[in-house]
Amino acid sequence: MSNNIHSYVVVPARYASTRLPQKMLLNETSKPLIQYAHEAATKAQLPCGVTVATDHEDIYAAVQAFGGQVVMTSADAKSGTDRVAEVAATRPDIDIFVNVQGDEPEMSPTAIDQVIRLLIDHPDVPMATLCTPLRNREQLEDTACVKVVRDNNLRALYFSRSVIPHPRQWSDEMLTAEPALFYLHLGLYAYRRDFLLKMGTLPQSPLETTESLEQLRVIAHGYPILCGTTEHSSTGIDTPEDYAAFVRRVNAERVAAV
Repeated sequence: MSNNIHSYVVVPARYASTRLPQKMLLNETSKPLIQYAHEAATKAQLPCGVTVATDHEDIYAAVQAFGGQVVMTSADAKSGTDRVAEVAATRPDIDIFVNVQGDEPEMSPTAIDQVIRLLIDHPDVPMATLCTPLRNREQLEDTACVKVVRDNNLRALYFSRSVIPHPRQWSDEMLTAEPALFYLHLGLYAYRRDFLLKMGTLPQSPLETTESLEQLRVIAHGYPILCGTTEHSSTGIDTPEDYAAFVRRVNAERVAAV
């Protein structure tokens, strides 16, 4: 809570996943995947609460088992944003809702506070997110990694799975430029409650359906998205390889801590 503005984190957690079935419940690290995003959110300083929004009883039970707050949301929800909006519809006491995706186990609590602060400090902006400098060419060209370009006021101009800006002629020095030329978009959003409830009524745009990026609906309808910069980069878990790499990182941290 800051300046009488109340913020709240919702962690949407869908059961079905095409590339990694039941990923929210994977627990090779002794914790289900969903628990990591929940724990990060509870360590943030500004939110007054955290809840997981799910569509499945098994995830509901898993969250209850580790002591988290959880609500059931519609099985027909088309996106995580829709699940966050379902919670927002029941909480008129909250000004800012944060969407921390359940498959982002390494999200930083500091990043959660930062995206909330963007909306507190910029009352004319309805939505905020974060990005981080992108220095790896393989990641730059990976369509699973969403890139963003911004104007001089840090408002997003466009998000894409393609390389943006797209160099007419490549130079490796572009990856080390200061300030950075390329930015990776992080899966973290903050919305003002009224705008979040309005988002679901906005028609999809061809940009959104082509790139399969929901945030492009906001831009297409002329609403600004403030995109702050962080040096913290979190990695979403979308494939078995992603999860295996995450398990290795967790195990390595445990060994280093001994």
